[in-house]
Amino acid sequence: MIIKNARILSSGVEDGVYHIKIGEGKIEAIVEAGSSLDMDAEEKCIDAGGAYVTPGLVDAHTHLGMKTDSAGTFHAEHNEPNSLISSHLRAIDGINPLDITFKEAREAGITACASGPGSANLVGGQYACIKTYGSVVEDIVVDPYIGMKVALGENPKKRYDMTRMGIAGNLRDFLRKSREYSQGNYEEYDEKYEAMIPVMKGEKPLKIHAHRGDDIVTAIRIAEEFDVRYTLDHVTCGVDVLEYLERKDVPLLLGPSLGARGKSELRGKGFNNVVKLSQGRDVCLITDAPVIPLQYLPICAGLAISKGMEYRKALEAVTINPARVMGVENRIGSIEIGKDADIVIWREKPFVTIQDPLYVIVDGRIIEGGDEIE
Repeated sequence: MIIKNARILSSGVEDGVYHIKIGEGKIEAIVEAGSSLDMDAEEKCIDAGGAYVTPGLVDAHTHLGMKTDSAGTFHAEHNEPNSLISSHLRAIDGINPLDITFKEAREAGITACASGPGSANLVGGQYACIKTYGSVVEDIVVDPYIGMKVALGENPKKRYDMTRMGIAGNLRDFLRKSREYSQGNYEEYDEKYEAMIPVMKGEKPLKIHAHRGDDIVTAIRIAEEFDVRYTLDHVTCGVDVLEYLERKDVPLLLGPSLGARGKSELRGKGFNNVVKLSQGRDVCLITDAPVIPLQYLPICAGLAISKGMEYRKALEAVTINPARVMGVENRIGSIEIGKDADIVIWREKPFVTIQDPLYVIVDGRIIEGGDEIE
């Protein structure tokens, strides 16, 4: 496949008009418009005519396919109710790729996301990175284990009737035992500690749910005590500890920032605070779908821009930054040679107007769209 005259907006490529060659699901070549590009006689060619072209959009924190749309709590697979510590649980065992929310997401230009356990348990399990097109989990997985979900604050506190001290104490105890296990200090196999070996070796991060300022600081304190990699997910009241966060080199996954403040720890919710937290650092914008349906990720980027976020920063917050946070930037998140051909063609500049993409391409296949480009 060839995409001609594509006005590319992407990390790794200077803004301009290019031709893109796709083969075997990968981006094979990118040349400036006007340059020659080898093309087979029967090869499909899309003339973008100067339309905007971006990487497929990416969300670094969702529960896509783990909470069946419109089916009630019986079909919610994202919170295991039986254990405070559930590190052995794998998102790929609970994701339903046939849920309608996958189609709605890709129709809006979202081609990949992180999906995994919720925040009812202190340690919820293993998050995965998946594509939004395909009917079998094995076929859509980019990485089955991108991080270990940990939750602080109201949700585990409410589920297990514990204080914040108790939650932190249990986390420390689990991390201490996980460290000992990873060093070979055990008598028998334990799947919960076995799942933590990549975390203790620095290969995978803790993915820490924290809204309130004190929970954010506790997350940092404990992660630093055990010298493990981590991300801070939500950071809703992060402006309360903004100066402290500025001293920490930690990925911030900001959101969901659209909607009601349904509990006290969400009082800082809003895009004004998202913009403040993004100053001087790379961030990700997240929907926490289905809290915000995943198809509204472009709207979240637009709202961040409306409150003062630079356009390029907003674009990277829903493309290359989440790819890097998940450790899959070698495959997705930008339009570069060798990466998966996950590409979106837009009628107008994305995030500035509400629109459906003209084309959505995943792994080099047109999976949505095909309208004529005017």
